[in-house]
Amino acid sequence: MTALEIEALRLSLQVAFWAVAASLPLAIAIAWVLARLEFPGKSVVDGIVHLPLILPPVVIGYLLLAGFGRHGVIGAPLHDWFGITVAFTWKGAAIAAAVMAFPLMVRAIRLSLEAIDKGLEDAARTLGASPGDVFLTLTLPLASPGILAAAILGFARSLGEFGATITFVSNIPGETRTLPLALYTLTQQPDGDAGAVRLVVISIIIALAALLASEALARRIKRRLGA
Repeated sequence: MTALEIEALRLSLQVAFWAVAASLPLAIAIAWVLARLEFPGKSVVDGIVHLPLILPPVVIGYLLLAGFGRHGVIGAPLHDWFGITVAFTWKGAAIAAAVMAFPLMVRAIRLSLEAIDKGLEDAARTLGASPGDVFLTLTLPLASPGILAAAILGFARSLGEFGATITFVSNIPGETRTLPLALYTLTQQPDGDAGAVRLVVISIIIALAALLASEALARRIKRRLGA
């Protein structure tokens, strides 16, 4: 592997990890709200959550740039008050990946929550458990296979993110050039075919490894829950 390929792999793993780590708690919260609560405008909230699945990734990237850019609604205060810049940095790439993976994570967790028998939660409350205790000691463990699936889906989706990333943070070597962007760069070079093939193989290996690890962990969790 060349230095460019190693750098792209390292950056992709870094971006995907932080994308999932930052968005998973919010995905659990939103999934619980959608699965357990009824309120006016629920369908609107559900639609907003799933917008990244419907809109072109370039549109999401442009919206992120408008919001988190140096002169954006969120980006300007971050830069002026705290000296934080996310546009055209790996942190921005992580935000773009998190936004694009978020709907998949919410949906996986929501389906898992909806499969839990509400009677179990009601029984726990009648025995004196607080709502927080019910969620932490009953709902969350029972939904753990779905949460794990959401994390793996989010990680895999983040590794493959291209459109929103290149629009929001560009294609900067060593800073935002993840595996998909490095692959795109190599396909534009006359002698880049060999490197492109290696990156394709690396991407496939990482994706398969993540899926196999997910299956193994899911089986282990189910055995523990069954016990």
